[in-house]
Amino acid sequence: MRIHWTAGWERAQRPVQALLLGWLATKAAVLAVNAVTFPRLRAAPTPAGGPRVSILIPARDEAHNLPRTLPGVLAQGAFEVVVLDDGSRDGTADVARRLGARVLTGEPRPDGWNGKPWACQQLLRAARGEVLIFTDADVDWHAGALGGLLSELTRSGADLLSIQPRQANAGLGARLLTPLVDAAVLSYFPFPLTRLRHPMTSIANGQVMAFRRAALRSVGGYAPVRAEVLEDTRLAQHLGAQGFLVSTALGRACIGVRMYRTYPESVAGFSKNVLPLHFHSRPLLLLAAAGHLGAYTLPWLLRPWLRGPGWTALRVAGLLERTLISVVAGRRAPADLAEGLLGPLTPLLALPVYRRALRRTVTWKGREYRQ
Repeated sequence: MRIHWTAGWERAQRPVQALLLGWLATKAAVLAVNAVTFPRLRAAPTPAGGPRVSILIPARDEAHNLPRTLPGVLAQGAFEVVVLDDGSRDGTADVARRLGARVLTGEPRPDGWNGKPWACQQLLRAARGEVLIFTDADVDWHAGALGGLLSELTRSGADLLSIQPRQANAGLGARLLTPLVDAAVLSYFPFPLTRLRHPMTSIANGQVMAFRRAALRSVGGYAPVRAEVLEDTRLAQHLGAQGFLVSTALGRACIGVRMYRTYPESVAGFSKNVLPLHFHSRPLLLLAAAGHLGAYTLPWLLRPWLRGPGWTALRVAGLLERTLISVVAGRRAPADLAEGLLGPLTPLLALPVYRRALRRTVTWKGREYRQ
């Protein structure tokens, strides 16, 4: 009887095992393609005869970030750097002025507009450059970053070039979930497909988005995505649908970011985006959570009952994946590579993100948005 039970248990495992192995193999294939094809920024001088560049920073309660990041932006040699103070309560405007930026006071949000799209729309109205670069206040611009970005914008011929900044995480709390931004891009979106001028293959990262002014104005700026929480990707899709070319590149040593300083900050930040990333489908979100638990966590938790080369392969892949993603993203310090050991724990750590994302409303920087 025990022999028959064991054989039945092994047969029941096979389709699940095959599905999970196929999923991780597909992600590995996409990562391999991106390791070869994904553009990387290389530092270069800002061209003296190049286009006029406006670097535009929407800022809400960013007084703690601007002293670290704004000097690097101001040193790039752009035609102008404009900070829009979006109703900050911490002296953001005073900090930006003291550091030397031009500061705008944000107007009250009209009905139907989310905070960041409205801030960016105001910056668009005020900007005087031919190339408009919207960048978040927590993004670090290093020497040669603007020259490298303009070089890639010219080489790619893109109407929108967004940058995936290199994650600069300090402390365990910041490392638990924040690097999953790289995982989402590098293991799910093969770069060659992103250049097909089609909305379903257009992606963007709102941390750094460089537009040709004519392209952005021709679609109405941020108005088409006024009520979107995931406004960056939605705007890229809108541009793709209009036939504009959307591209992306890794920031590497040129552009970095410190998104979240703690695990609770990561949970709050990711929970506002994860449902839109799953097409606003709660069943799909729950399926994704179950799939990650099944692929990365359960092979370890149920190790005494899940035996054989297939389950061993899943365990090894779960440990290696984040490490390989870090290598491709240019994060190669020992602590960055050691994040791979978190692979089996990551789905458990992400459960609070899924739980918050299932709510009807999300809160970010003191504002509440309906999902």
